[in-house]
Amino acid sequence: MGNAIKILIVEDEMVIAANISLQLSELGYEVIGILPRGEEALSHIKVDQPHIILLDIRLKGELDGIETAREIQKHYNIPIIYLTANADEAHFNRAKETHPYAFISKPFKKLDLQRAIELTVDRITLEKSSENSNGEDSKTTNGNTDFILNDRIFVRHNEKMLKIDIKDIYYIEADRNYCRIFSQDREYLLVMTLKDIDEKLPQNHFLRIHRSYIINLSQIDEVAGTHVVISKKAIPMSKAMRTELLKRLQTI
Repeated sequence: MGNAIKILIVEDEMVIAANISLQLSELGYEVIGILPRGEEALSHIKVDQPHIILLDIRLKGELDGIETAREIQKHYNIPIIYLTANADEAHFNRAKETHPYAFISKPFKKLDLQRAIELTVDRITLEKSSENSNGEDSKTTNGNTDFILNDRIFVRHNEKMLKIDIKDIYYIEADRNYCRIFSQDREYLLVMTLKDIDEKLPQNHFLRIHRSYIINLSQIDEVAGTHVVISKKAIPMSKAMRTELLKRLQTI
């Protein structure tokens, strides 16, 4: 799980923190720490930086949650989700100034936690897409965007986020407004069109050779006139893309 989405929990009520940790693990995330103090969170982040922080607003200690968030934001760009129990207007307005990705009111249901994390992951994905577009308008899909990094992709499967190493992907096939990833060990369904995933995947590894197929160039076993073969599967190839494919294979 070393490459999973890493979440740090900063919560001084240990029973609540342990319950959150259990729920996150069941959803497929990696909890890299449960800490009761903001000061400890700052020290922890220097050693192991999470993708997301769940942060209680009313922490005990020298720093409350909001002050902790401000200290974190001086040095890191880590999405923060606040945990709060009946925050008054003053605390809410202070917290809002730190631009959190979400608020979760305690006590909360598992679905509340799941949705807050997924919305945060979606925003991370869109922001990365915007950063990679070199100033061009980023392409947004919808609220169901999966989490794509340079060497791996996280997909939702049975309410969990599962990691697929990009090198293990054979090919991706369009299925109307969805697409199916075929990898070395299993098949996954993504809530994303083939066009959208084509724009987000690293182009040095993948090529769309047909309106319904994207292939992993490193997994090709055979190139024929009208198709390629990957893991005994004949995948159709358009005439226009055959030249591009051959050109790309020469540079690998």
